[in-house]
Amino acid sequence: MSEQLTDLDKERQNLLIFIWKRRKIIALVTGAATVLSVVVSLIMTPVYRSTAIVFPAATSTVSFSEQRNAKAAAMDFGEEEQAEQLVQILQSSRIRDKIVEQFDLMKHYNIDENDANKHYKLVKAYNDHFFFVRTRFGSIQIDVLDKEPQRAADMANKIVDLIDTVKNDMVRERTLPAFDINKRKKEMMEGDRKLVLEQLDSLGSMGVISLEGRTQLFQAYVDAKNPTDREELKKTIEANLRYGATFDGLEFIRNEKIAKLEEFLVSYEQAESDANTIFNHKFVVERAVVADKKDKPKRMIIVLLSTIGAFVFMVFALLITERIKELRKIA
Repeated sequence: MSEQLTDLDKERQNLLIFIWKRRKIIALVTGAATVLSVVVSLIMTPVYRSTAIVFPAATSTVSFSEQRNAKAAAMDFGEEEQAEQLVQILQSSRIRDKIVEQFDLMKHYNIDENDANKHYKLVKAYNDHFFFVRTRFGSIQIDVLDKEPQRAADMANKIVDLIDTVKNDMVRERTLPAFDINKRKKEMMEGDRKLVLEQLDSLGSMGVISLEGRTQLFQAYVDAKNPTDREELKKTIEANLRYGATFDGLEFIRNEKIAKLEEFLVSYEQAESDANTIFNHKFVVERAVVADKKDKPKRMIIVLLSTIGAFVFMVFALLITERIKELRKIA
């Protein structure tokens, strides 16, 4: 064990001696790298970061059901599933295209309109400047980087505003056709009910009445003393005998259609609400503000990493060169 430690100490000493003997060239290259990194870091355009934070809402609809789930209340914050869905929407082309168009990012990122790869370059530049991350608290953090601090804040806040616009558009793509179907069905059911009511009115104009009133016609006929009244009652009784069963059937159909229509109206009102309500799908925790300090470049880190990297590179390069010379002598 002691022999291994002694050998290790000798290797360290040899390395230090090796570095000391070549200190001038190492210092020269390291110093040049330091100066170059300082110059490059000063030339680099400062980039500013603006951050907005939102929570997803637990529901995207107003429920008309009496057995409404408490978790679906409009006041509740969304959970992991809603947060992941919101991240997907934020990363979608629906939002990206609107931001690109409104802030003219094609020109802002110096991408030529005639470039064959302009869409690839635009998406890459966008992904390098826009970040959407779900935090451990269940919220969504929206980070926007730009060389103009005001533009970065404006774009971040615009994305926050677009969440509702884009998601409402997506919801309406499904709810509007469903509402149209429900509306046509409601009109059909109301038309059927109206037809039955018109038939009942037609029979009623002929003197046909409901079963409860029909039983009293015979007694009224017997009790009538006036021949004219008896003749009128006789005609009414004949009409009821002829059309009474039809009247009873229509009454049953009418009651069934009214009950079904009342039951269907709950579904119709739900579909109407889903199709026409402009819903808020997020809780804004923090809107983006104009950054007063750059986020990139970190000049000190750049200079430090460049200096250390140049020093380590030169040491290894000189060691390899020295080893090659030794191998040539042996050969």
